[in-house]
Amino acid sequence: MDIVFKPSAFEHNISEDDIKYAFMNPYYDEPIEEDGSTENRYIRLGFGRSGNLLEIMYNEYGDIYCIFHAMKCRSIYLHLLES
Repeated sequence: MDIVFKPSAFEHNISEDDIKYAFMNPYYDEPIEEDGSTENRYIRLGFGRSGNLLEIMYNEYGDIYCIFHAMKCRSIYLHLLES
């Protein structure tokens, strides 16, 4: 598995180490549904090494995961942990 990062993944000042740790230890991972289509976009929730719950959005291309968004998890996604 290869993980690559778009520059936008760091816009919220989350470190690469925290993103990778949360990504590799997810509590939730599902396609993002927008207008009934997933379009190869996924959301993954996991705790970073600093203990913060992160929301990570990515695209999957075979064995390559391209992370384009990472930030402290917003309250709108907390319900996903219950499913």
